[in-house]
Amino acid sequence: MAEAGTAIRVVLADDDELYVASLGELIERQPELTVVGTAHNGIEAIELAEQMEPDAVVVDLHMPRLDGVSTVARLRHDYPAMCLIALTGDPPPELQSAAREAGADTVLHKSEMLDGLLDRLAMRRAHADAR
Repeated sequence: MAEAGTAIRVVLADDDELYVASLGELIERQPELTVVGTAHNGIEAIELAEQMEPDAVVVDLHMPRLDGVSTVARLRHDYPAMCLIALTGDPPPELQSAAREAGADTVLHKSEMLDGLLDRLAMRRAHADAR
């Protein structure tokens, strides 16, 4: 987790390059957040997490090579303290439940992403600072 006064380091993983670019721009406007890498499939997300050691990974549930649920499960296993946020554009509760069972801290609909991300990371930062 990031230390007090430092930006929370985020990796974004989504196969929609335009969405990742737009979301990255929005996140970079937040002084408490910084994007340290982007991935376009689950395998790349895992590799980036290993290389960049981010505080959080935002994972789309529909990605090629390795789907988001499997990516979340692998990251949760390898990095139990990492904040994992799953994204979906679909409302099916089964997929959202699968992501939570795999270890996602939260599942957000893409339309609520930025507000939900900021809220979730603020809670994680407060918890880490209290330790």
